[in-house]
This record gives sequence, C-alpha cells and structure tokens, in this order.
Amino acid sequence: MLSSTLLFCFLLSSFKRGHASQYQHTVQISSLLPASVCNPSTKGNQHHLCLSPKHTDGYTQLYEIVHPKAHRPSLTLTHRYGSCSQISGGKASTPTLTEIFSQDRSRVKSIRSRLNFNSSKSNFQTSLATLPAIYGGSLSTGDYFVSVGLGTPKNDLSLIFDTGSTLTWTQCQPCVTSCYQQQDPIFDPSMSSTYSNITCASAECSHLVTATGVTPGCSGSTCIYGIQYGDQSSSVGFFGQETLTITSTDVFPGFMFGCGENNQGRFGRIDGLLGLGRDQLSFVSQTAQKYGQYFSYCLPARSSSTGTLTFGNSGAPSNLKFIPMLNTGTTFYFLDLTAIYLGGRELSISPTTFSTAGTIIDSGTVVTWLPPAAYRDLQMGFRQQMRMYPSAPSNSILDTCYDLSAYTTVTVPTVSFLFGGNVTVGIDPSGILYPLSSSQFCLAFTANSAASDVGIFGNFQQKTLEVVYDVAGGKVGFGPGGC
Repeated sequence: MLSSTLLFCFLLSSFKRGHASQYQHTVQISSLLPASVCNPSTKGNQHHLCLSPKHTDGYTQLYEIVHPKAHRPSLTLTHRYGSCSQISGGKASTPTLTEIFSQDRSRVKSIRSRLNFNSSKSNFQTSLATLPAIYGGSLSTGDYFVSVGLGTPKNDLSLIFDTGSTLTWTQCQPCVTSCYQQQDPIFDPSMSSTYSNITCASAECSHLVTATGVTPGCSGSTCIYGIQYGDQSSSVGFFGQETLTITSTDVFPGFMFGCGENNQGRFGRIDGLLGLGRDQLSFVSQTAQKYGQYFSYCLPARSSSTGTLTFGNSGAPSNLKFIPMLNTGTTFYFLDLTAIYLGGRELSISPTTFSTAGTIIDSGTVVTWLPPAAYRDLQMGFRQQMRMYPSAPSNSILDTCYDLSAYTTVTVPTVSFLFGGNVTVGIDPSGILYPLSSSQFCLAFTANSAASDVGIFGNFQQKTLEVVYDVAGGKVGFGPGGC
C-alpha cells in the first residue's frame, strides 16, 4: 500500500499533468499558461521519494521510484522572463513573440555558422580598440539562468546556462568601449585577490579557436578572446582565470573565463553565460575532476516555476534511458534521431531525412527545428488529429495554430521521438502547444529551410524531463518527471 507521501506525490503529479489516454493528452488550457505568481519547484530538494510517471511512446504507463537530488550539488534554474525572475525588473522587458521567434532564428543561424568552422571565423576582430560598432538584437543564448559566485570576495552573477556554447564569460570593469546594463554589479577583477590574466603564449589561449570559432588576439602578452553571435551581438575582453563558486563546498580556483570589456548588443540584463558545451574550455571539462563530466537539468513546465541544474552522478535518478552521443568533432551534442511518433503511430519519414544533417539537443534554442520533410509529415498528421478545433493565424516560425477561446481543456495527440538504441522519449503535454495568448496556441515545432540544415531538439520540448549529459560516457539520458 502506498504511503501518504507517495500517494500525495502521485495525485499532485496527475493533477498537474492532466489526463492522458493511451495516445492522447487531455489537459487544462490554464496549465499551459505561465502564472503571474512565482511557484518554485521543490522537487530537486525533496528528501522523500515520489512516484514519477514512466513514459512509453509518450504516455503514462508505469510507475517507478525516483531518487532525490539531495546529495548532488544543484543550482536553481529560472526563466529570465518568468514570474520567478528578478532580472530586468518585471514585465516591461519581456520580449514580444515576434522578438522571441526572431531570437530563435538568430540562434539557429549562429549554430549553423559554427558548424561551418570556416564561415564562423569571418572577419571578426579580437581587438578591444578596433572592434566595429555592432547593433544586434538579443543574445539568443537561452531562456534559463543560474546564480554562481566569481572572485575573492565572491561576486554573485546571473548567467545563462547554455549547452550550445563552451566559453563562460561575464562583463568586467573597466568597460573599454561598451558595456550593456546588467542585473548585478559588473565584476571588477582588480577588486579580487584571485584573478589573473592568461598569456597569449599559453595552450589555453590557443584553445579559444575551437571554443569561439574566432582566432584570439593579444594585448601585450595577455590573451584576448572574442565571440560573436548570429544576431551580431558580441563580447570581447581579456581571457583570465578566477575562483568560481557553485556552492559553499564546490569551489573551483583557476577557472578560465572571458572577462568582457567590450560587450555590444541587447543582452537582456543577464550578467553573462555559463558554457556547458563539449570543449576543453567548457565548464564541463574544467570541473571534470570533481563532477566527472556529468551534469543534468530539468526545465519546468511553466516559466512561472523553477527547475534545477545539477552536477555529478552521485544519487542520479534510476529511471533514465540513455542514448549514445554521436562523435562529430564539434562542441554540440549530437543524437541519432530516427523517427517521430504522433498519436502512437510512427510517421512515414525516411531515416535518411534525419541522418542527412543530424540532430543536436540544445538548451538555448526554444522550439524544435526539424528537416522540412519530417516537419511536413508532423504538421499534416497533427492538423488531422486536431481538426475538431478552429484554426488561428500563423505566427512567424509557427504555422499550425488554434483558437481555443471556447475551451477550458484541449486534447492533443502524444508526440515522442525515437532515437538510436531503440529509446523512445515522450514529449510532455506542456511541450507540444506553444501559447501565443491565453486563447491561441500553436504546434511548437518548425521546419528548417533546407534538408542540409541541422535538426535541433529545443528546450520547449525538453520541459519536465530530467536530461542527463554523461559526457565522459558518451551518452545522454532522459527520465520523466524531473521537476
């Protein structure tokens, strides 16, 4: 018989997720919308066991015990535009839907450019004095941030966490050319007793080429980094090392990062970026001795809640299904996507459709970008199964939309991905429909421009999943009900 705690967890989970039949989800429309009041998740800090649904082909079927994260160092993940965020001082800075989708396009453009190493090098100059004025849009590096400490004494910084980037950087005093307005005081290395510059002649300086796609420069003997994003936003500064604090017991002296003194573009008051990609300079590699190149995260179902970013594999969940990473020699995490299931049925998509350019999983891209042929089949099938709902106008990159103003619940077909190794990952109901307003919702997938463009498993579809990166083991794991 279930204990009262386990029964409560089961009932709470069922209430939040809505009813799921074998091949459909019926959910409260209000549950797909962000709340105006912050409702932080406590799951990452629980000291009791909860029942979590195990998905097979995208629907709730079995139940198993999930171990808590209490013994692993964990940071709170907050959506920068959600009601739990203290960034930017409220709703006034929240981007419009047009801006959100434009930022997503820019990020995808940046990823494509970086996959083509020669084009990503471009003519960008790593000189503090000669960098031309750049007026870009938002950084487009992601939606979720964590708080870490830098320097001695410790300065608290709010950094976007990004699996698609490798270099960690923040703004630094003095601002030589330009600094944007950020949430916290700008880090001043001269006030820290543990900061030091990295020299041009060092091997670490030469590693910036793969980390940023830009050849580093020199100022005297000091290494200069530069990084430019798809929307032309940029950061240039000294490449240094400093003490990085994750928790009171997890402190990393000599952490290498970019100390930006010329930062241009609208960065949304975020203090910088925590790079979790595959590279020698990434946070994952620099903390490998302690964390074993192992980290995980869970993105909340709604931006009005919080998630977790967790390091190390001690006490990792037992209900994970692992997929091999493909070794492509890039900084991105490539997975072997082989099929898509809609409403329990495999869509008639040739496997070569996915293998032509491959698929990455990315924490910073919002919606999932599919090969044109794969998206066309998903779109047609979804429209057929949603034909009972009135359609609504498309919006930018989302073209399959519905007017649900007359409904309090909506029934959507299950969506799941089949990966190499015969591993199926079900998409949570919160990751299928994107809310344009309180009454209009769109299928949260879009099509690449060409079959040769890389596919991207976006963060909107990753919501509530425990996504585990075992970089040393060469695999990515997924488990349901992570937050």
